[in-house]
Amino acid sequence: MAKSKGTPKTKKDESENIDPEMNINETGAEEKNDPQPDMTENNKSEKNDNNEDSLAVERDKYLRLAAEYDNYRKRSAKEREMIYTDARTDAISKLLPVYDNLERALKMECSDEAYYKGVEMIMTQLKDALSSMGVQEIPAIGEAFDPNRHNAVMSIADPNFGENTVAEEYQKGFILGDRVIRFSTVVVAN
Repeated sequence: MAKSKGTPKTKKDESENIDPEMNINETGAEEKNDPQPDMTENNKSEKNDNNEDSLAVERDKYLRLAAEYDNYRKRSAKEREMIYTDARTDAISKLLPVYDNLERALKMECSDEAYYKGVEMIMTQLKDALSSMGVQEIPAIGEAFDPNRHNAVMSIADPNFGENTVAEEYQKGFILGDRVIRFSTVVVAN
């Protein structure tokens, strides 16, 4: 049956166009029925759980990255400190032969008092420079033998010294903090 443009619609015509999922509320407005309202709540809950899980994963990645960076920073600082200490130790160890030669020169007798005084002043200046860098002489004569600081080249039987006591020092040893730059070369009494 063909409908003309000008003919009014009947109730039968309107009922044919009604969507079964639509309801009419008290005000006469049409509402769409949600056939599965629980599914939408479940979907929202699942999405929320998924978001929380992905947030936890990303937070874990962030914390691991921050910890890794912190470890890298500490390791780099420690390596820089070690390089600095190694460079200082190397430079100081190259100055020690000069110290030894000045010490030998001071032990020799000299007829020129001004020359002797000049060598003595240079030795004092070198000692001051080494001590300002934190370098200390290792105590030896009369001390107990310490294999971590002394290098024994000979042992003697001397009743004036106790057992395992350093009786003589051939070459001075030096330390920088806790690090030995050069071991003291000593004679140990037994």
